[in-house]
Amino acid sequence: QVQLVESGGGLVQAGDSLRLSCAASGRTFSDYAMGWFRQTPGKERELVAAISWIGRRTYYADSVKGRFTISRDNAKNTGSLQMNSLTPEDTAVYYCAASGRGTNYVYTRVYEYDYWGQGTQVTVSS
Repeated sequence: QVQLVESGGGLVQAGDSLRLSCAASGRTFSDYAMGWFRQTPGKERELVAAISWIGRRTYYADSVKGRFTISRDNAKNTGSLQMNSLTPEDTAVYYCAASGRGTNYVYTRVYEYDYWGQGTQVTVSS
């Protein structure tokens, strides 16, 4: 089992940057693909970015391509999401998730992830 704890959320202005971190504990972090999701009230949780267990493959939602960067440091059991040029539309609770499906793929669906953090709020004011 893997425990995930997000940090780094906060209130920023449009155009600012934030870096979210995900600290993993429990089983070997490198055995899991990782993803960042976000959710706003009344909407379904959506994938923002995903990275394979070694980090050679990444995936980004169209809405964040060119602005967000996902990364991981398996030696430190951490994952990160660098968010630049933030807009009010990026306001959401952001969740870190881990998938134990194996292989060097990225996973884009909520049901493909086995473990979730508690979420961190990101609010972008205009």
